[in-house]
Amino acid sequence: MDGLNAEQQRAVQHDGGPLLILAGAGTGKTRTLVSRLARLIADGTPPERILLVTFSRRAAEEMTRRVGALTDPATAARVHAGTFHAMAHRTLLRHGASLGLSGGFSVLDQGDAAELMGLARAGVVSAGAGEGADGRRTRFPRADTLLSIYSRVVNAQEPLQRVLKERFPWCAEDDTGIRAVFDAYTARKRADDLLDFDDLLLYWRAAVEDPALGPVLARSYDHVLVDEYQDTNVLQAAVLRGLRRSDDRITVVGDDAQAIYGFRAATVRNLLDFGDQFPGATSIALEHNYRSSQPILDLANVVVEQLGDGFAKRLWSSEPAGAKPALATCPTEAAQADAVCDLVLDQLERGMRLREQAVLFRAAHHSDLLELELRRRRIPFVKYGGMKFLEAAHVRDLVALLRLLDNPWDVLAWRRTLLLLDGVGPATVQRLLSELGVEPRRASGGCDPLSVFLGPDRPSVPRAEPGLTALVEALADCRREGGSSGDSGGSMAAGVAVSSRGSMDAGAQVDRLRRALDPLLRRRYDSPDARLRDLDQLAKLAPPGSSRSRLAAELTLDPPASTGDLAGAPHLDDDYLILSTVHSAKGGEWRAVHLIHAADGMFPSDMATGSAESIDEERRLFYVALTRAREQLTIYAPLRYHHGGSHGWGDRHSYAQRTRFLPPATDELLDHRAVRDVSGRAGGGPGDGEPGGGGPSAGGPVADVGGAVSEALRGLW
Repeated sequence: MDGLNAEQQRAVQHDGGPLLILAGAGTGKTRTLVSRLARLIADGTPPERILLVTFSRRAAEEMTRRVGALTDPATAARVHAGTFHAMAHRTLLRHGASLGLSGGFSVLDQGDAAELMGLARAGVVSAGAGEGADGRRTRFPRADTLLSIYSRVVNAQEPLQRVLKERFPWCAEDDTGIRAVFDAYTARKRADDLLDFDDLLLYWRAAVEDPALGPVLARSYDHVLVDEYQDTNVLQAAVLRGLRRSDDRITVVGDDAQAIYGFRAATVRNLLDFGDQFPGATSIALEHNYRSSQPILDLANVVVEQLGDGFAKRLWSSEPAGAKPALATCPTEAAQADAVCDLVLDQLERGMRLREQAVLFRAAHHSDLLELELRRRRIPFVKYGGMKFLEAAHVRDLVALLRLLDNPWDVLAWRRTLLLLDGVGPATVQRLLSELGVEPRRASGGCDPLSVFLGPDRPSVPRAEPGLTALVEALADCRREGGSSGDSGGSMAAGVAVSSRGSMDAGAQVDRLRRALDPLLRRRYDSPDARLRDLDQLAKLAPPGSSRSRLAAELTLDPPASTGDLAGAPHLDDDYLILSTVHSAKGGEWRAVHLIHAADGMFPSDMATGSAESIDEERRLFYVALTRAREQLTIYAPLRYHHGGSHGWGDRHSYAQRTRFLPPATDELLDHRAVRDVSGRAGGGPGDGEPGGGGPSAGGPVADVGGAVSEALRGLW
């Protein structure tokens, strides 16, 4: 209890029924949840009878580490902690047979799910889907769009017609074809023992609602604790209700003002209606903010008060002093980039390291022009919100091999593996899949397809023999020495069980496969050395003694964001500015935050203003951005956006207005600044410094094309 405030202590000491902890930004919600978990263990609750559900593997590991510091590390490691999908995966490994699953099922990542959806789509389109009444072909939704529709239907538990009408109206006329694709997609998954992310939750819900298995799962836990409850969807809430069907000891922590994942089918209603879903619930609000200065909180409070629905709470700080948030009005995007760099460098000279500063934005492409200016000024930066590590082709190649070892019927893993070989194209792949008995699926002399592939009578591919032989030998070594998959009941990490069988652990198997892939990747991809180093880092990710099934599951269910996640903390002398989308910045904090593009159409996005609900989510996203700042907050609002030309420097432009999330009522809370543009004119409003109100040069400064050409040529020597 040392160091906890009165509300935090009440939450930690609560006994009895359901508990809702309403934790505002920066109010110590993680410390409160960790302390409560430690108190439960200290009071005698067996740690393996506590379920802690988080939204990332890293959060689960951090919380159990902190619980271990308060109790005992070995004891804390026995807590069943992990993400919803990881805990679902663990449940299915143990009880999948009761639900009709084979022991060797594979979990598809988003890329593989889209590929399988594409195969299902191709069959339906070839049968005539997408044809108009006159028999002419019309545009039919792409595979990634179909996967988004499917995921929304499943996670929101909404009828297809409603999802199409409200979120994908351009696809509404194809509802019959879409249903046919979904039928084919689900049939292929069942035939090949494949599960996507949505299936994990569907099967977990089916398990907890099953008359025989449900009570067994519910009795497995004395306490259930859930972090970030505002980000749960309908399926996840149903799973929690099933787990607490006969025991109401559940604790959820969340903040309705930070519910920003509606596009993933998360619903803030789960938090707002917690008392209805779990009658007799106690609510405790945490409002004492330990992160930001009071002037920053004053602005954030006014912004969040404009929400249409939510719990009333007002953040306050015991440190009332501090600078007002600044609103920098910029004449152009280029002036905004210039102003950000000036202030970043100024604060660096004053002793604030680059890593203590962050530039936040609504969408990943909003930083394009700024990135050019940062490079020109030699300011190093790291950007979050781009391609994930597992989306890289070479990483997916190796993960496909791991999946084949556990599920020899995984048709997508076979396709990816075979296409790596020299001289193998789509037609050859289809022949090989048929000869191996993968597609169409059939028994091959009592052997599974991988046994056939590794045996002496495998299909012949003359041009691919050198690479094929190396790959076969590596797969054979891993299958023979790597042990079998499944849940052995061993130790737990982020909710995935570890197998203790086999002499070659997951790290050694990755290293063995990486050596076999070396010549194939060198011939297939550019920058092969960098790609192979990624795979070296992947081998180090697996703890000693871990199984390949655990590693494959962790990479699929909660992949690292980048190779930087695998490499660990940077050296002390490394310094770089953080660039991040607001979604990726959630959970982070910095001494200084620069929030760019605070203009209507950019923030809120013009694609998210179709309903009061979507505008409210954009407002909450804006609130999250504001509350990342500890000491200094600068908001940049460009007045003109240039279109065409090179990087937005053409003459054509449009005017912007300040974001609606900063209405006139916030003016007294802001320090207003007028930024001078790159040509030296002050930016006070549209048309400033433009005699006659326009003319050919009304679009702002003319780009120095000759200078740009000279600079490009200079780069050659």
